[in-house]
Amino acid sequence: MSLQVPRNPFVTSIYTADPSAHTWDGETVYVYASHDIDPARGCDLMDRYHIFSSKDMVNWVDEGEILSSDDVKWGRPEGGFMWAPDCMYRDGIYYFYYPHPSDTKWNDSWKIGVATSKYPNKDFTDQGYIEGLGGFALIDPCTFIDDDGQAYIYVGGGGKYLGAKLKPDMITLETEAVQMEGLYDFHEATWVFKRNGVYYLSYSDNAQPQNNMRYATSDSPLGPWTHKGAYLTPVGCETTHGSVMEFKGQWYQFYHNHAVSGHGTMRSICVDKLFFDDNGDILPITQSQTGIWSYEIPDNAVTFDVKTLELFGGAKLCNDGTCIEGLGAEGSGFTLAGAEGKGDLRATIWVFYATDERLAKIKLNVNGRDESFINALGTDDVTRLTVRLKPGTGNNIVFTGGHGDMRVLQVVVSYFE
Repeated sequence: MSLQVPRNPFVTSIYTADPSAHTWDGETVYVYASHDIDPARGCDLMDRYHIFSSKDMVNWVDEGEILSSDDVKWGRPEGGFMWAPDCMYRDGIYYFYYPHPSDTKWNDSWKIGVATSKYPNKDFTDQGYIEGLGGFALIDPCTFIDDDGQAYIYVGGGGKYLGAKLKPDMITLETEAVQMEGLYDFHEATWVFKRNGVYYLSYSDNAQPQNNMRYATSDSPLGPWTHKGAYLTPVGCETTHGSVMEFKGQWYQFYHNHAVSGHGTMRSICVDKLFFDDNGDILPITQSQTGIWSYEIPDNAVTFDVKTLELFGGAKLCNDGTCIEGLGAEGSGFTLAGAEGKGDLRATIWVFYATDERLAKIKLNVNGRDESFINALGTDDVTRLTVRLKPGTGNNIVFTGGHGDMRVLQVVVSYFE
């Protein structure tokens, strides 16, 4: 069954921003994102990086938290300030780069931290920070490895943008960082990629009250750059930040907006197709609500009628027996029994709902682990979250209300590799 419903943003279970998208093997996309706090408390408290993965750009898996300020011993004592990250792979090691202050006076003490792992989606351990890189407003690390194997790192903020070569250890600067020349109205949010021998640099400008995404090109990874114009108009919230990636022959633009929350510091990550003209210029992005494809429920999906669900608290069946209501009450909810874990297959839980309250939520707990909140986007809609189930039918899946009134119409569980 195919469902023509909004799916951009493609992560609605938690608030995320600053998506850094990569594919390391050409088969799986990994998006490394920052995490906005809910309820909104400002970007100073951003923390706890998550990774999302997909093999088809449709089914997304929240791989979970990989790093927080608690893991950074050299960092700001008060924590927070875990802003836009990036990741790079080299010689069997994944390098996760992130900006973080080392002092209470946060904007004067930015450094670029590095955590490493043998896996793209777990087990990252902090290795300290890059010596000689950082300082006032220098944030938003971006890394790039050229065709000749030379690695580069870029950082920028507050109108200043620097680039440098990295040594093969991916942690030490090989050259002193230099100012990038030729950019117009640079603010932050850099991303460098290469296509048909041309280097592209996208960034956020200073337009007010909302930024544009602009880009420049060069025949050298360190410039000088030629400004080409704006290609992503304001996304609704004050900031814009994104990444560009090619996957299976198609280019994509990842970015964030505030379509879910309506709040500039509770953002959500999106993706749309990116196209170039015959001259290699980027065509303006058409921001969509439907993203790449519509939802499609696989043939192996199992439907759970609301009459089969175990209700508790103030939850009850509505008069005609077609939905669960009363989920606005504290302590209300329902349990999904019999959902089967099928070996190596991952499970996606779909929740069909209706609500008159924007941002009404249901908390999901799977086998004792809080997965997150499901944020309602419309009056009649569907949301989904991919989770890991234990083999067999002994999974304990609990939905808890008390966060706005919602009526649940149906729950579906589908499977994919």
